[in-house]
Amino acid sequence: MSGRADSDLSPDTRADDADDVGHGDDVGHGDDAEGAGHGEHDEHGEHDEHDEYDDTPHRARRARWAAVGAGAVLTLAGAAAALLRLTGSVPALVPAAYACGAGACALAAVLGSRGRTRRALWLLIAGLMVMALGDQFD
Repeated sequence: MSGRADSDLSPDTRADDADDVGHGDDVGHGDDAEGAGHGEHDEHGEHDEHDEYDDTPHRARRARWAAVGAGAVLTLAGAAAALLRLTGSVPALVPAAYACGAGACALAAVLGSRGRTRRALWLLIAGLMVMALGDQFD
């Protein structure tokens, strides 16, 4: 077992007679309750493997769009803050920190669009922390 939640059990650890355990008529698996599951479970309450893997591409696409969107918004915010701080009388380190943080968020948006969402998330966090650090020097 690899430790991942979606890893499959080896054949010797599966319960072969799982449909004999705890399935009485008084549990509530009547004819009126069959449509309530929306296809998530079969008649024995076991999870259908086909439904589990159908949503995976949608989740990955949603994660990519979230990384791209958050990276773009933070890039624009960091660039605007760098330009605004550049016009004021602050140390040069402040707009440089905002610009570097915006650059890191832009790179995170690019990585997110290519499917590297974990790296994009950590880069977004690092870019935001660099911007916050630059704000402390103000």
